[in-house]
Amino acid sequence: MKATGDLQLLKRINRSVLLRLIRSQPDLSRARLAALSGLTKSTVSALVRELLDEHWLTEADAPVAMQSMGRPSTPLNIDNQKRVLIGIEVAVECVRLVCVSLSGVILTQTEEPLVDKQPARACEQVAALVDLLCRQLDEKQLLLTGVGVCLPGAVDDATGIVRLAPNLGWRDVPFLSMVSAEFSKLGIPAASIYLQNDADAAALSEYEFGGGSADDPLIFINCDVGVGAGIVLNDRLFTGAVGTAGEIGHSILQLGGPVCSCGRKGCAETFIGARALRKKQSTEQAGQYLGMLMQNLDATFNPRIIVVGGRSCMDYPGLIDTARATQQSYAQAAGLHSPVVRAARFGVQAAAVGAAALVLHRFLRPLLKEANHVSWN
Repeated sequence: MKATGDLQLLKRINRSVLLRLIRSQPDLSRARLAALSGLTKSTVSALVRELLDEHWLTEADAPVAMQSMGRPSTPLNIDNQKRVLIGIEVAVECVRLVCVSLSGVILTQTEEPLVDKQPARACEQVAALVDLLCRQLDEKQLLLTGVGVCLPGAVDDATGIVRLAPNLGWRDVPFLSMVSAEFSKLGIPAASIYLQNDADAAALSEYEFGGGSADDPLIFINCDVGVGAGIVLNDRLFTGAVGTAGEIGHSILQLGGPVCSCGRKGCAETFIGARALRKKQSTEQAGQYLGMLMQNLDATFNPRIIVVGGRSCMDYPGLIDTARATQQSYAQAAGLHSPVVRAARFGVQAAAVGAAALVLHRFLRPLLKEANHVSWN
């Protein structure tokens, strides 16, 4: 049994190697894949045939002549027509759902108010939305690869337990098992369902559907009712021991400051969270506090890029500009290089798209302990 399991894991690793190569370098031939991966041509040929049959890959209708001497080759690419990913964001005030292709193109999107913050009711609402979407996918004969869910709280990757989500009023909620139970009624296996913090998921929307390893390390700052940071470091999400890494909204910016939803005083959320912004006449000070957070993250992680997104950035367009200028002033004062700072490419849908990207991220890294048990169609 162990030998069989090891061989299956090796096969998943080899498949992921080929998929990651083709995602980063479109139009590769089988021969080129073998050369880049170090796998034998026969192994590559067999795996490519499987990936074509399972609609992970597509190939050109006819071979393309090579520039150098040799037989014409058939370019291979990711199949963006058949397989889809579902991403769901359970936000404090609403639920967002997207369906995207394997390259991150948004095919459908839905947003509606969160009816009830009770975990069980939230699960029921999410399941109803997914049920409707799955019916539409069946009509279009699209293949659902998996479902990712994210929310504004600390998620323990090993257990799927939401340790703390102060703005939802949740503590130690086994949300992954709860939502998996609802999805199982729709025929979606638990092995293809993933849960993550919203900022962590949003970081993956940029990493998996954007610059990839060229942007590593990457930090995504999500500014909504709460404020959080998703960190991609060495090709992995950095979530900490129990999922609380990146909870920058609860880093202290002022001693004895305003009371935060978490119970502490002077948290960043009380200065740049959506509730705080609604009370201010100007976003200038909030932008400066955000720039201060960027400076602290730069000093800690030295990222190549900092992406800023969330509803607050949509509602207050000047927030990012002020924050960028503040962060750059800190860097210049120390004679240091400043990371690239830009707005999220998926706007307010960043976290939901990132939840969908989470499914792909786990599949392409089969050695992650959370994905070792996954059996893909």
